Amino acid sequence: MSGQPTALVSRILTFSCVDGPGNRLVIFLQGCNFDCITCHNPHTINHCSHCGDCVPECPSNALSLKHGKAVWHPERCTHCDRCIDVCPHKSNPKITRYTLDEMLGVVRKHHLFLSGITFSGGEATLQLPFIAELFKAVKADPVLSHLTCFIDSNGSLSEAGWQRVMPVLDGAMIDLKAWQNDTHRWLVGRDKHRVMATIRLLAEHGKLHEVRLLHIPGKSDLDTEVEAVGEFINTLPESVNIRLNAFQHHGVVGEALAWNKCSEAEMLRFHDTLFEQTQRPMQLPTIYT
Repeated sequence: MSGQPTALVSRILTFSCVDGPGNRLVIFLQGCNFDCITCHNPHTINHCSHCGDCVPECPSNALSLKHGKAVWHPERCTHCDRCIDVCPHKSNPKITRYTLDEMLGVVRKHHLFLSGITFSGGEATLQLPFIAELFKAVKADPVLSHLTCFIDSNGSLSEAGWQRVMPVLDGAMIDLKAWQNDTHRWLVGRDKHRVMATIRLLAEHGKLHEVRLLHIPGKSDLDTEVEAVGEFINTLPESVNIRLNAFQHHGVVGEALAWNKCSEAEMLRFHDTLFEQTQRPMQLPTIYT
């Protein structure tokens, strides 16, 4: 159908149990307005500049340049990710544009095995019109209406944006990566004020499913500001899940590769210190790499 919204998709996971409640279809959208030093999906930050650097590096000839544009040939691709490794722009040439009907087709194909749909990224809310229309269509479809609709976000969306999607949103997972604004700006390139406002707004409307705290030993300040962090957590409904994430090197590029990874012992220390402030359960990582 002409005129319907489209989305630039980095990849789709048809089954995931770590991106919201139950078994979920996860749609990773391309593009992010944060530039996190510790990003484990840096190839989702920028859109392809069509510089062509990745084309000669592809061992399966799955990339070519046509009319000045990098073109991906998925039928030849072995998903070795060499193109991602050599990209100087934190991008990915293997992007697919989906129409609303095409994405609904993906959902229908797998719906019998799913609890819901989660949009992630990159930063999913940069493509909010597509998300809102897909969720609206899911809620209106008798075959799909049992699926819950979630967004995994960095929290940068405005209140007006959240209000737009709120009627068809079942829950959101929000990352809080630092407490002091200066630390937050250093780690992600943006102030934290919008993130805090997002958490409060979603909690007020019963749409906040999870807050994720990233512990980076010696670099972030969630442990040194643990009293203030604990006080803030205690303002959130008990139904909100608190997940502690341990900084690891997987997928990370640049200076953060020289930082100390968060060990299990260090994570347990952080957990115990924060638990003293909150007296509420928190999810710990299950894998340390």
